[in-house]
Amino acid sequence: MSAVARILLRRLALLVPLLLGIVLFVFLVMRFSDVDPASAFFQGADPSPAQLRAFRERNGLLDPLPVRYVHFVGDLLHGDLGTSALTRTPVLDQVATALPLTLQLTFLGLGIAVVLALVGGVVAAIHRDRAADHVVRVLSLVGVAAPAFWLALLMIQYLALDRGWFPTGGYINPADSVTGWLRTLALPALALSLPVAAQLTRIVRTSVVEELDKDYVRTAIGAGLPPRVVVGRNVLRNALVTPLTVLGLRVGYLLGGAVVIETIFVLPGMGKLMIDAVQNGDPAVVQGVALTTATGFVVVNLAIDVLYLLVNPRLRDSAR
Repeated sequence: MSAVARILLRRLALLVPLLLGIVLFVFLVMRFSDVDPASAFFQGADPSPAQLRAFRERNGLLDPLPVRYVHFVGDLLHGDLGTSALTRTPVLDQVATALPLTLQLTFLGLGIAVVLALVGGVVAAIHRDRAADHVVRVLSLVGVAAPAFWLALLMIQYLALDRGWFPTGGYINPADSVTGWLRTLALPALALSLPVAAQLTRIVRTSVVEELDKDYVRTAIGAGLPPRVVVGRNVLRNALVTPLTVLGLRVGYLLGGAVVIETIFVLPGMGKLMIDAVQNGDPAVVQGVALTTATGFVVVNLAIDVLYLLVNPRLRDSAR
């Protein structure tokens, strides 16, 4: 078995207790919530105490907490996230409708952040202590300090309302119009990505500078290899190890930031679903969205670990 396969199996083995811990945490938080599932189910009505008790007995709400947790995990294994108290529809159906948009927004923002960070970080490192480096460092410092929601409001004002280049909100499915889809997600993805791009730019610059100062780079350039070849083939590959580890954590920021961004741009994704569920007192939906988001974060970090293995031969060698 290869070193990569062994490391990947270890990561997958750790994934099971991690997911169970996430499920336990969400379960306990929701159990200590002030929102009563029985009262939420009868919203807009005036149920009698007998009706409330019958609902609690039917749904196992009177069972001991450990028993309820076991039933909860069993339902999850069968793909049952519960039923919305508001719409009386399975939470899984609502999540399946909202999740694709959030994934589109998150990965579009991630792609923009990675491109901006690579370009900015490499340019700043190659031209270190010169004008280009100073400009990139100032811009990245501003980007780190600027909250995503503030950038979103500025973009709506200057790029949507004043100039009309983009819509102020709403969503167009890519199956209907790819151009319309890009126009509706351009500003949300850009607002979401700029703070992440600014942080990654600083890390990429530092990593590339450290690689450029190593002996093998001077030897390769002295041997006649063009600098762009040395940077592209060797320096960038080695310098990406540290930014990749940070990138996995930043995906969590993008998923969390999507909640606010989707609300600002009126996008029907997981963020808006969560906000509406909290405002309307729909605990099953809140629980389902929280579990799905946390699981997505864990899975994406596993994917980042695999990329980390591919670009870091030293880690593969140490596992042999």
